[in-house]
Amino acid sequence: MSGNGEALTSIRIGFIGAGRLGSALAWSFKERGLKVTAVGSLIKADAERLAEKIPGCAVVAMQEVADTTDLVFVTTPDEAIGATASALRWRPGVAAVHCSGVTEVSALSSAAQAGAQIGGFHPMQTFGDPMAAVRSLPGCTITIEADEPLLSTLVAITERLECRVNRLPPGMRGSYHAAAGYTSQFINALFSEATRIWQSWGATEEEAVRALLPLAKGTLSSIESAGIVNGMPGPVSRGDVGSIEKHVASLSKMPLDVMEFYRVVCDRTIDIGRKRGAIDDEKAKRLRGIIAGKD
Repeated sequence: MSGNGEALTSIRIGFIGAGRLGSALAWSFKERGLKVTAVGSLIKADAERLAEKIPGCAVVAMQEVADTTDLVFVTTPDEAIGATASALRWRPGVAAVHCSGVTEVSALSSAAQAGAQIGGFHPMQTFGDPMAAVRSLPGCTITIEADEPLLSTLVAITERLECRVNRLPPGMRGSYHAAAGYTSQFINALFSEATRIWQSWGATEEEAVRALLPLAKGTLSSIESAGIVNGMPGPVSRGDVGSIEKHVASLSKMPLDVMEFYRVVCDRTIDIGRKRGAIDDEKAKRLRGIIAGKD
């Protein structure tokens, strides 16, 4: 298996699992000239929906995917990866790759014991809408874990998708996936908490999200252009003690957990403000006193 252009387009690619992630990847591969030849799924309708957009892609039994392709992407739910791999017969030379961010590549050990190459290929992207994911995939990062020669092939596929490569050493997937959560699902928690505060004066969730979303997008743009430290907005970044005092005074009138959440996230921004040079040690200490209710 090789990563050069002509050899890359000759690799027969198969998918086991035809959910949102598998569909988005398969359709993206097809758009980039890669050869997706087979798909198998416990839910036949999902496999048919995936295959209908890819000329020459056959809907077959999962074992036939492993038997007839060179590179198999296992895109089942995370908890099914190991059992799926163990249930199949693998042949030497074929490659089996899962697309989970948190599952160790060793979940495919049964394939490796049969002589297959194994690896991980995790796009750092959301796949709620597969067609939208196809459009948004270019430019995202794909985390790869594999040995050669499979590593070079996966890197070449990533580059063909116009994505960035992140190489992950074995044993780090739990930390890697947790870090990704901070900038994906944890954003939902931040919006939920902010919306709760908006609702305290009678606003709706829809009104809160409509107002707050442009702020979040602006912050992301600032991080992209100026970095985490210099791209942080808000009163801590300006050393604005008075605004933080007003925040605490208002939030302290709400249920206790609201203030506790604010205290944790605000405290983390203080160190960022220090790195930026906006606040010195004395002001940082004062800010921590205010959010702790001691000032």
